[in-house]
Amino acid sequence: MSGYGPSEAARRSGFSLDTLRYYEKIGLLGGIGRTSGGRRVFTDDDLGWLVLFRCLRDTGMPIAEMTRYAELAREGGHTTGERLALLQGHAERAEEQMRLLQRQYDHLREKIRFYERLPPPPDATAPPTPAPPTTALSAAAGAAP
Repeated sequence: MSGYGPSEAARRSGFSLDTLRYYEKIGLLGGIGRTSGGRRVFTDDDLGWLVLFRCLRDTGMPIAEMTRYAELAREGGHTTGERLALLQGHAERAEEQMRLLQRQYDHLREKIRFYERLPPPPDATAPPTPAPPTTALSAAAGAAP
């Protein structure tokens, strides 16, 4: 089993050092080892948990549910049914989010196709012609320069 310092664990997991500290503080990451000097040491097992947490977080699982899942997993095999139900409920919510995002994406693509079918404005290809300079006196008198 390899050991990783906090910076290496953060790099490997994609989480910030602050997030790792927070996850440890709230009990999401349990039993992080320490050196004799008190420095945290992360194991391959800890990094495995972080991979799972990244997946759950990226799919929108609330931290409270992530914590509950971790607690259940640490309690042992008799909690597999509850863990399965928790993951199934989250998967259903993620699927609904994907369906919503697909509908929004389809609407966006239709709007883009609408604009692509429009003819260009008549003056869109002609360079803008600069307005002739005016002076305060000629503008006030309403006369062209």
